[in-house]
Amino acid sequence: MSLHPVLEEKLNSALMPGPVAPMTRRDATLPRIPNKVHAVTGMRRAGKTTFLRQLAVERQGGDAPERALYLSFDDDRLADIAADQLSALLEEFYRRHPQLRRRAAVAWYFDEIQLVTGWERFVRRILDSENVQVVVSGSSARMLSREVHTSLRGRGIETTIRPFGFREFLRHRGDEPRAEPRRWTADERSLIEKHFGEYLVEGGFPEAQGLTRALRVDLLQGYVDTVLFRDVLERYGVSQVSALRWIVRHCLRNPAGSMSVHRLFLDLKAQGHAVSKDSVHTLLGHLVDAYLLQTVPLHTTSERQRNSNPRKIYPADPGLIHAFDTSGRANIGHALETAVFNELQRRSADVAYVKTTEGFEVDFLADYRDGRRELLQVCADPSMAEARERELRALADAMKLRPKLPAALLVLTQEQAIGLTGSGARVLPAYEWMLEGS
Repeated sequence: MSLHPVLEEKLNSALMPGPVAPMTRRDATLPRIPNKVHAVTGMRRAGKTTFLRQLAVERQGGDAPERALYLSFDDDRLADIAADQLSALLEEFYRRHPQLRRRAAVAWYFDEIQLVTGWERFVRRILDSENVQVVVSGSSARMLSREVHTSLRGRGIETTIRPFGFREFLRHRGDEPRAEPRRWTADERSLIEKHFGEYLVEGGFPEAQGLTRALRVDLLQGYVDTVLFRDVLERYGVSQVSALRWIVRHCLRNPAGSMSVHRLFLDLKAQGHAVSKDSVHTLLGHLVDAYLLQTVPLHTTSERQRNSNPRKIYPADPGLIHAFDTSGRANIGHALETAVFNELQRRSADVAYVKTTEGFEVDFLADYRDGRRELLQVCADPSMAEARERELRALADAMKLRPKLPAALLVLTQEQAIGLTGSGARVLPAYEWMLEGS
């Protein structure tokens, strides 16, 4: 079978790459597990395509382009392409490089491969028959994590790409610190604190970096609209468009707040939206699947209590908070808590919030994959005596029940942290916690 001319064109350009545009290195890595398909997932525009290109460039090493092949199927000329074209592509590649077949590991990076019906069978076959590493990526609408595992029958392993974390944000600006925080000069710390304030407002979507506020707001609101229409409405045939929009606006305007499906249902009903409670639950699940929102449950060993208590809800990036805020408030506290939560997500932690016996709340109990656990409380303005006492008392109360767990109060600046020295808890700026743990 002859190779589709557009695929042949892409193959030629992939094997004769020109100069590579500078790309900010991401901290994400692919797990070193052989015989697995690596599926790169995440919210739209978070940087999945760039990440695949970076992996291909690194694998090529500058002088061996045939060792890594990057191909994107997001081309209208490839609409309705048949799966057997993937087999033709494989054979054409090895006709050009027969010395590589089964003798040297080759990495294939397929972007938007879900547009080719039947791609899963092809990928499973070449894993069994060729010496290759396969990395696939696609839009959230067609490549949800659960579908990756189902389609690949246990052969898939997932890596999630999120908007820039704070270290990546600094790296993008050329200001990533090389020393640990205790060795920073006063000038270095001042610059990092300035950038941290910018990060909490601008967020970490790569294309949003350096834009004016008006352009950034338009861009981020456009991202959310694309998620709604492409990843929810088109994919699932959702008809409750106005209810879905209301849920999104409500969640993005009330980040880090408690939310229950029952409460959302009552609020929607009060706004005149005819939607069932089950539909609200389903719509919220679609938004979580598309990586736009994430929910955090109560920490408890009881599944019933976990499901019956409100969950806290966080957007995919702090920049989305300011893009949808209509209150005119700074909203830095919610942005700070969102940034801490998203950093925990990057560290692959299982996260819950804690209710103490005295009725106080601790923002996060993080369970890391290496077995470590950590209590984290976030406070953007400890200068307010009432807020400071509430946050510290909640943390102290939780520490009594879990005396062996490390605990920390995360604040905005070093000045705030110094002012709380002697409070009985470890207190440090949130940006230090983010950078020391990267």
